[in-house]
Order: sequence, then structure tokens, then C-alpha cells
Amino acid sequence: MKYWKYYMAALVVIIIDQAVKLIVHYNMEMGLPGEIHLIGDWLKLHYTLNPGMAFGVELGSEYGKLILTLFRLVAMFGIGYYLYYLVKHKAPKGLIWCIALILGGAIGNLIDSTFYGVWFDNAPYGSSTPWFHGQVIDMFYVDIWEGIVPHWIPLLGGKPMSLWPIFNVADSAIFIGVLLILFNQKRFFGEHEEPEHKTVEQEQGM
Repeated sequence: MKYWKYYMAALVVIIIDQAVKLIVHYNMEMGLPGEIHLIGDWLKLHYTLNPGMAFGVELGSEYGKLILTLFRLVAMFGIGYYLYYLVKHKAPKGLIWCIALILGGAIGNLIDSTFYGVWFDNAPYGSSTPWFHGQVIDMFYVDIWEGIVPHWIPLLGGKPMSLWPIFNVADSAIFIGVLLILFNQKRFFGEHEEPEHKTVEQEQGM
């Protein structure tokens, strides 16, 4: 049970992530026509497809998407084993829960990349196969700023840009897990001093 409760936490993340994606896919129009405002113009539901990694970054080659999906698959097994290793070696529980969140998020997006090209026919045009070429469904849009970058800014000047990307439950789980690890590095990875053992003479002196 000491192992499985953490894997169950990852499974809960996967189930919630996939449930939200399915609800969005079957009940929302893609893009602006289907956009739903939750909190004014600041927080919105916006159905979009992400062919790459976070922020829509893609690997620029014919096999870029396949390489990315295979990398996610390897990472899933790596994170899954690391979770087992941490539990076995009695790592801080906070760290273990964070890794469980990251594992659930990684698998959630891996499911999209592996199967959605077949299930939802959303593989990018020209893909050699729909398998392993599925696009990730994103929907949560925190619209802090959107507009045209001033022309005087190097490289990005004159280009339309959103300050925050659109993300999903899996992305949120990964982000929260990583953020908590960064803010708790000393507690999670710091050396723990062993309590001093008093000698017989010290105890008698007391």
C-alpha cells in the first residue's frame, strides 16, 4: 500500500485530465467560436490543439512529433521508476506526492500524443501515421495580455502574442509538482543531520 497510494494519485490526475479533455472535445467548438468566459476576459475555456510541447514548441523535422512522443513514453517509465525508488528509500513524502503529480500529468499528455490522432483524427496534416502523432487538447486560458509586440523589441517585434499559453489539467499537475519541488529544495533534498548519540559519561554527568 505504501507504493500504490502514490500511483493512485497519479491515476486520479490522469482520469480527471482525460475526462476534461473528452468533455471539451465533444461539447465545445474549437477556437474563438466555442470560447467560454469563466471570469470576465481573464479566465476562459478555449478549445485548441497543441502539436508540440509546452508553449506549442515543436521539433522541426519530419519525425519531430514521433520523437517527442517516444521521449514522453521513455520519460513516463523513468518517472514511474523514480517514484518507486523514492518510496523505497523513504524520501520526504512531499517530494513523493510531487513526483506523483508529475507522473500523472506526463501520462495524461502521452495518451493524447499516442492515441488522439486515431481516436479523434487530429494528427497534423501530412503525418506518416495517426499513431503517436496526436495533438494534445488544451482548454484553460489565462488571458493576462494579448496583442501585438512593439516593433522596437528584437526578434518578437510586430508579432501577435499571448502572455500566457493555453494549458490543460495534465500541464497544471506537472507545473504544480515542479513548482513545489523548486520551492522546497532544501526540505526535499537537504542533508538531514543524524541526532547525536550521548556517551555513557555524558548521560551520567547529567
